[in-house]
Amino acid sequence: MASQDWFEKDFYKTLGVSKDVSEAELKKTYRKLARQYHPDSNPGDAKAEARFKEISEAYSVLSDSAQRAEYDQVRAMGSGARFTAPGGSGGGSGGFEDVFGGMFGGGGRNAQYSYQQSQYDDLLGGLFGGGGGGRFGQSSGGYRGFGGPTPGQDVTASTTIDFVTAVKGDTVTLQTGEGRTIKVKIPAGVSDGQKIKLAGKGHPSPDGGAAGDLVLQVKVRPHPVFERDGNNLRVTVPVTFAEAVLGATIEVPTLGGDPVRLKVAPGTPSGRVLRVKGRGVTTKKATGDLLAEVQVAVPSHLSSEATEALMEFQKLGPHDNPRDELLQRARG
Repeated sequence: MASQDWFEKDFYKTLGVSKDVSEAELKKTYRKLARQYHPDSNPGDAKAEARFKEISEAYSVLSDSAQRAEYDQVRAMGSGARFTAPGGSGGGSGGFEDVFGGMFGGGGRNAQYSYQQSQYDDLLGGLFGGGGGGRFGQSSGGYRGFGGPTPGQDVTASTTIDFVTAVKGDTVTLQTGEGRTIKVKIPAGVSDGQKIKLAGKGHPSPDGGAAGDLVLQVKVRPHPVFERDGNNLRVTVPVTFAEAVLGATIEVPTLGGDPVRLKVAPGTPSGRVLRVKGRGVTTKKATGDLLAEVQVAVPSHLSSEATEALMEFQKLGPHDNPRDELLQRARG
């Protein structure tokens, strides 16, 4: 559409709405008028066809927030204003059409309905039993090169799931802000902060197009025992002083399964990591391991007999200072 036409056309009046009309009311009004004047409902009626073009043109501008703002600004400049583009001749093909023509695909007046027919025939096709007939049933590329109705807006949301659900995967039920309930499949191995895209679960289209997507950000509650380390699971396993010194076979918990038995070699210090293959997080790409970190448990209370035995051990045991190497390295 040539932008100078905006000075001469009151789109709000064409649709019979106020300037502060909401998007929902605008859509409702347009659909009512479009039903009434659509060529398929008025075969051979030139006046109805012309009226349909007028309301379609008006809705195409007012339903687009950016265009609506531009239209309101142009109308606010005052009726009868004209501008000449640099190098133009004032009348002829210069002026607003040259200045703003690129914003509307060029083509001037003769092209102003090329996108409207395809856009609104797609929108209203379902109201008249399909694609219609003649020129109103054919798509010509849509507004600004995008054929068909406007897609719905995407929605961003977040949900918190437990640690086991994040690792194993599950289907959860969520409620949207509009009161809708949707089922979401949480894939195995989803991590804290990861986003899941659900096609078609966003806002519906304002004019019969495809619904938007739901982008769901997942938050994972911490587990009291396990921690996530990439695709590996970490767990801290306490052992007694005697088990660490003499060696032992101990039980280590797994996530959602039976414990596994691990061998602690004699002389195992705190911080050593024992690996259990394939008992970590399983995703489509890989399976991690279970990493059990040994921690020597120091008793806070000893009986008198145990204290005497430990003091005897200290007399008999190695007298090397375990901090010698640390002190030497600190001195450089």
